[in-house]
Amino acid sequence: MRGLEDELLDLDASDLRRRIRWVGSEQGREVLLDGDSVLNFASNDYLGLANHPDVIGAMQDALGVWGVGSGSSRLITGSMRPHGDLEDYIAELKGCEAALSMSTGYATAVSTLGGLLGKGDTVILDKLVHASLIDGARLSGATVRVFPHNGLAKLERLLEASTGSAGRVLVVTESVFSMDGDVALLDEIVSLKNRFGALLLVDEAHGMGVFGGRGLGLIEELGMGGDGGVDIHMGTLGKSAGVAGGYVAGARVLMDLIMNKGRAFIYSTAPPPAQAVAARRALEIITSDEGVKLRERLWGNIRSFSEMVSDVKVIEPVSAIIPWMVGGEGGAVELSDRLLAEGIFVPAIRYPTVSRGSARLRITMTAAHGEDDLVRLAEVLRGACGKTTL
Repeated sequence: MRGLEDELLDLDASDLRRRIRWVGSEQGREVLLDGDSVLNFASNDYLGLANHPDVIGAMQDALGVWGVGSGSSRLITGSMRPHGDLEDYIAELKGCEAALSMSTGYATAVSTLGGLLGKGDTVILDKLVHASLIDGARLSGATVRVFPHNGLAKLERLLEASTGSAGRVLVVTESVFSMDGDVALLDEIVSLKNRFGALLLVDEAHGMGVFGGRGLGLIEELGMGGDGGVDIHMGTLGKSAGVAGGYVAGARVLMDLIMNKGRAFIYSTAPPPAQAVAARRALEIITSDEGVKLRERLWGNIRSFSEMVSDVKVIEPVSAIIPWMVGGEGGAVELSDRLLAEGIFVPAIRYPTVSRGSARLRITMTAAHGEDDLVRLAEVLRGACGKTTL
């Protein structure tokens, strides 16, 4: 069709065209990518639970009891007992009155913001929050305001300007930011939102499993669970939990409102009940002694890799996400291709996922990686920077 090919050519010319890469194996530290075996430093399966035998077994057993599908949306006949068991467990873990689970993290973000906000309300976003939160804010009909990443002074001014508003005021941030790997200044944000009487939503998508004594995320790490200042807890079940789906937890009145007004929740077929069973089992592992050991291994890998490349790139190990900054889109693609030629997959992250001129490789560490894997990655990156010995 006229114009469509030109758009694709423009994407090619600016190094912004994407394509699907086919994985022909289970997820893990090594995958079969487009027919080639490669080390995988792109997965968000931080604890390696996607192939944990107990999680697989839980899903297999549930399939025999509950079948493969839910048959309907949650408010018709799609709410099956495993969904309720998962939600009760999440609420208990988070110290909240209630929780809801959904088919994806994206659906959770859109339903939550759309269910809680509307015309006359104000939502204040950290500039670097995930696209799903931005879309949810825009679709809600609320007035959208943005503060620079972790920019507390601007956040304070926006909250002050919203004081006296007849509508709700909601501050939205992530605990761990998905492309930069840094963390929110939650102590200060909670203090500000309390001073101005706003609500606070924190997305723990990349914090769950990685932070906290029980692996519940940065909120737990900072002692903000329960009544600790975070009003709405959001997260995913497809990263550290290794399964799929998303959740939101908080006061029962908030969950009831999302249930009644969140369009993605209302109008989507419910996730398979076996998925909910597997997700609950994964959360049980995350919060167990085994989960503690997996986190220790993960953080050991994060620190080891940071030390291996310290003479070419100073990395402060803040989370399992390590951005290797390049700048230009073409340079990031070239470096990613160089690693792939050496049997290592690390994706190039480009505009519009990040701002123009800040393209990077997004390296993700997992508990499944071994020392030899880290050495291979470090050697190739060091070679690209002109360093030939480790």
